[in-house]
Amino acid sequence: MNFDAPEETRPFEQNKGRLDLVNTEAGPVGRAVFEPGWRWSDHVKPIAGTDSCQAPHIGYCLSGRIVVAMDDGEQQEFGPGDVMVIPPGHGAWVVGDEPCVMLDWQGYADYAKPH
Repeated sequence: MNFDAPEETRPFEQNKGRLDLVNTEAGPVGRAVFEPGWRWSDHVKPIAGTDSCQAPHIGYCLSGRIVVAMDDGEQQEFGPGDVMVIPPGHGAWVVGDEPCVMLDWQGYADYAKPH
């Protein structure tokens, strides 16, 4: 398996990135590329059809920076080398002008998948 030849690619709205998926025996692993200016509310919400992201995430940031805001207002910023554990009920946006690239072992199976 290789992310250069993923089994599935799901583009985000307005060409603001994509999710690449490979399926392992232990479950799917995703690599998301969030382009500068990406916001969950603008570029995934229309696909997901929910008010906030309802996918839990266990991920690792390879590059770039992203802020995750929980529905209760709590925010956390992640950057290169950070591991994130995020429960359902959040939004997010890219910080800065570098793409944010994340690997995720939980939550990307249905992420940005039309329902």
